[in-house]
Amino acid sequence: MRNYSKIVSILLDSLPYIRFFRGSKIVIKYGGAAQINPNLKEQFAIDIVMLYMLGIKPIIVHGGGKRINELLNALEIQSEFVDGLRVTSIDALKIVEMVLSGEINKEITAFLNFHGVNALGLSGKDASLFQAKPKENGRYGYTGEIIETRGEVIDNLLAQNLVPVIAPIACGEEAGHPGFNINADSAASAIAIATGAKRTIFLTDTKGVLDKNGEIIESLNIAQTENLYRDGTIGGGMIPKVEACLDCVKNGVGKAHIIDGRIPHSLLLELFTSAGIGTEFTAE
Repeated sequence: MRNYSKIVSILLDSLPYIRFFRGSKIVIKYGGAAQINPNLKEQFAIDIVMLYMLGIKPIIVHGGGKRINELLNALEIQSEFVDGLRVTSIDALKIVEMVLSGEINKEITAFLNFHGVNALGLSGKDASLFQAKPKENGRYGYTGEIIETRGEVIDNLLAQNLVPVIAPIACGEEAGHPGFNINADSAASAIAIATGAKRTIFLTDTKGVLDKNGEIIESLNIAQTENLYRDGTIGGGMIPKVEACLDCVKNGVGKAHIIDGRIPHSLLLELFTSAGIGTEFTAE
């Protein structure tokens, strides 16, 4: 027999959160297994439809590291990572842009449109959305650091009830420059700050930030996070994600979240339930 009281309880629990987020911008960094596994892709699309229908304004920034690695390996183009960031050569940049802008971006856009969302794909080069410079004076090759984000470009799309799907490629500062590969976490943070988003959510293949015992840390402020850097708890590929979260909350975004995208409907669980499922970051 169906437990109707439990169903009603779940709906009532979500009501305050729906009211709170209605009309708000939420930036979602889409990557990891959620971007590859067919079932998780389907569930992600349904989550975006739900947000869209509830009057929330989702903005999607995607990565594509696994597919990029596959093509670079097939073409025997060397690429390495330092502190979780790709060192991008000029040859690698061509592959990165082809995969992100030409393949993955259009795949995500088409998939969302099929499920009933008016999605529009673009890269950071379109309408000069992102302008960048070499990160750390060129230490990472053609991996760049965003120096300007035209938030009005995204706001104009949202005003037309479109869901922007953004590939993290940026313009250079000079005419004819080939551009820059941008870490997708950093790109999501820049978009959230420039558009005044209420939340930024990073879908990953981990539960969130883990302590030294492997247990999830549910909430962190800036000071607590910096302590975890110093004692080595946060390292490797988690560094750019956590830095992006801190950048958000230091610059006006209400909260940033790292959640496990391998959990079905993880977006809805994090936004619309009192328990949540990942690590949230706050300013204080």
